[in-house]
Amino acid sequence: MTLTKAKIIDDIHNQIGYPKNRSAELLEILLEIIKDSLGKGEDVLISGFGKFCVKQKKERRGRNPATGEDMLLDQRRVVTFRCSHLLRAKINGEEN
Repeated sequence: MTLTKAKIIDDIHNQIGYPKNRSAELLEILLEIIKDSLGKGEDVLISGFGKFCVKQKKERRGRNPATGEDMLLDQRRVVTFRCSHLLRAKINGEEN
């Protein structure tokens, strides 16, 4: 099952007791802070969870899958995620 924004809002509401509209506002503020930082090219480190990194990809040759035609792909920035050792241990059932 996929965790959705609505489910996160419900969990905030249930665990902290904030009204749902306040919980949604809190989540939106957090996501905006993360998006703004990544948009500026800054990495985002959340201790115990992981790090979102902005990487620069160089211009490269590619192929149009529909036509098979060679093309040049522009340089671009991408976001990568590297999970913390704590999250990796939890995912693998190695919790303390």
